[in-house]
Amino acid sequence: MKNIDDMLSIPPFSLAQQEKSNVLGAQLKYLTAYHYQHCAAYKKILDAMCVQPETISSLSELPFLPVRLFKQYDLKSVNQKAIIKTMTSSGTSGQQVSKIYLDRETSRYQTKVLAKIIQSFLGSVRLPMLIIDSASVVKDRALFSARGAGILGFSMFGRDVTYALDDNMVLDFAILDDFFTQYAGKKILIFGFTFMIWQYFYQSLKNSTYCPDLSQAILLHGGGWKKLIDNAVSPQVFKDSLNKVCAIEKVYDYYGMVEQTGTLSMECEFGYLHSSIFSDVIVRRESDFMPAEVGEEGIVQVLSALPMSYPGHSLLTEDNGILLGEDDCSCGRKGKYFTITGRIKNAEIRGCSDTHAAEFI
Repeated sequence: MKNIDDMLSIPPFSLAQQEKSNVLGAQLKYLTAYHYQHCAAYKKILDAMCVQPETISSLSELPFLPVRLFKQYDLKSVNQKAIIKTMTSSGTSGQQVSKIYLDRETSRYQTKVLAKIIQSFLGSVRLPMLIIDSASVVKDRALFSARGAGILGFSMFGRDVTYALDDNMVLDFAILDDFFTQYAGKKILIFGFTFMIWQYFYQSLKNSTYCPDLSQAILLHGGGWKKLIDNAVSPQVFKDSLNKVCAIEKVYDYYGMVEQTGTLSMECEFGYLHSSIFSDVIVRRESDFMPAEVGEEGIVQVLSALPMSYPGHSLLTEDNGILLGEDDCSCGRKGKYFTITGRIKNAEIRGCSDTHAAEFI
């Protein structure tokens, strides 16, 4: 890929606006031209928009595809023989799912970049890891979509990977107690999808007499918030409630999607999501799709330096968000920081947490 190897040598949250724009902009302009030449459907779309890749001069000028197109069309920029993996998005019964076609190069860089971003938050030492899910999700290929891929992707940052739920999605207190006893007083990593942590971990602890001390643990979670927000569970309520039942203090969300695997945005210590040097966000007004001002809510556009096998480098999501600033977050990380405020009206449920919640309800 054009300059990802060079980018991998740079700390992922170290470049200020102009320098990041130069590095990421060159890669994204290259990808736009590449997909224009190698994906007939993408070329038709850009031609219909009267966009010529060589005339693009800034990130805000990059044409974007509605993320829903990946549910409706097979979009790829490499020969079918080069495809080594087809990822599908989460979806409730009856919903179409996105199909993302990966070649070896794209898949390899997704893994490298994800590791770079996560390790900048967690460090390079692999921690004992508890996953709030069932092992059957990664064993049963019929279930292997965004949820299974997410678990496998994050499990590479842990050791002694242990699953907390049985095949019936019931919290196994015996396994839990063995794990927490073995690593008592030590730093551990807990991973899961937002609704599932709330429904199967928090609720089960709340309704039991078991009170583990997880003050040394780090909880990393992601996925849709819609069902929790609908039930008045805000991010702060989520954190406070977990702290009450197990004394956990370090709880971090992330924002990502199967259409741009690898370049997720991590939540910092102050509760804001951060784009790395491998990605960016633009919040656009719903009325005219022009870039919104800092502090103004709009539709989130996500940019990624990685998609080579499919034209997924510039996508308009179905999420609303607010850009909060750039290069000046109190956590010290450079780049844009933002928050997601919810799904746009009439958008399908699609997050790993929300699709499971829909089935559950």
